[in-house]
Amino acid sequence: MKRRDFISMAAAAGASLSVSRVFATPQTGGGILPQLHARKTARDAFGKLLILIELKGGNDGLNTVIPFTDSRYYALRTHIAIPRNRGLAIDGRTALHPAMRELLPLWRDGQLAVVQGVGCGRDDASHFRSTEIWHTASRADEYRRDGWLTRVAVQCGAVNGRFAAASFGSDEPGPFAQLAHRCGDEHSWSRVDDPDTLAHVGRPDVGEGAGDRVPGTTLDAAHAGVRLFRDSIAAALRTVDMMQPHMRGAIRVTLDGFDTHRNQLTRHAALLAQLAGSCATLREELVRRGRWHDTLVMTYSEFGRSARENVDRGTEHGGAAAHFVMGGGVRGGVYGQPPDLTRLDADGRLPVEVDFRRLYATALASFWKLDANAVLRDAVQPLPLMRV
Repeated sequence: MKRRDFISMAAAAGASLSVSRVFATPQTGGGILPQLHARKTARDAFGKLLILIELKGGNDGLNTVIPFTDSRYYALRTHIAIPRNRGLAIDGRTALHPAMRELLPLWRDGQLAVVQGVGCGRDDASHFRSTEIWHTASRADEYRRDGWLTRVAVQCGAVNGRFAAASFGSDEPGPFAQLAHRCGDEHSWSRVDDPDTLAHVGRPDVGEGAGDRVPGTTLDAAHAGVRLFRDSIAAALRTVDMMQPHMRGAIRVTLDGFDTHRNQLTRHAALLAQLAGSCATLREELVRRGRWHDTLVMTYSEFGRSARENVDRGTEHGGAAAHFVMGGGVRGGVYGQPPDLTRLDADGRLPVEVDFRRLYATALASFWKLDANAVLRDAVQPLPLMRV
């Protein structure tokens, strides 16, 4: 089966990128952002890789990271709550969904951080607008067109650094929006059906076909997405092998199907099992390659779900939710405040306790040693998630 994926590689500030077989070499134009704190500090972070896992559709944080000691959780979810004796307890009041058992070795090794209450300052119930906010790292009242990782590519150019970008599982450039424009090459973001069969990516004539689709009558939509996500993880690992070790890089993979308005229990469990299994695979393979300590894996989703279940045994669009950060340099633990189910808004949404941009600031400042304020265009503090 062919995959409808997009891949881009950008070499910032005119630096040459020479990875054989797969990636082209677009050149950046101007647009130098403010100077970094120190060029040497930035160079020390060369070779570090960020892997973003998009949980598309709005993941239900309450059934992912479960407040199993809160009776209100069970009162609000009489049909879809995860029973107390089935959750995977990680502390005295918090448990992971039972389908996420493959994350437990990461937790035990102190390489998994759970950040609770993450969201936008003013949540929007629209998939499109909320996703746009997360992809551009903008405030809720601000409208930008360039993705936040596009601004990272430009900032890398300020220190003659190299930046590699790849995305699998989604037709949308997302956090890499405007990358082609900012790099001065309209073909640096091109459609790819199967990256293994192409000599280069980034050429004008590369694979403009739609690729094979999974027939709707053959597979349930959620299971089709799971199969494609497994392919995306495999493609992401092949991309890591082709990246030069001194380059900063970012890979985004998308797992679709989290808009669980109906019959959530079975669908959500299947998605979370695939997420956990893929994260375990990433760690195993990156450890084997000697890249795990230099990799940061982070989940994101446009919003959480409503605290109260609906009549279809699903959930509606919600507010804040828990997210995961993992890697060899991560200081594991539970961060942020537990969900306060007494403070729901009129639509049953949880309030935001942690600005989502603090996750990005952690990747930018603590991991990549870049100027987070220059990328985010705001004073945003990183979270204390990194050991070094």
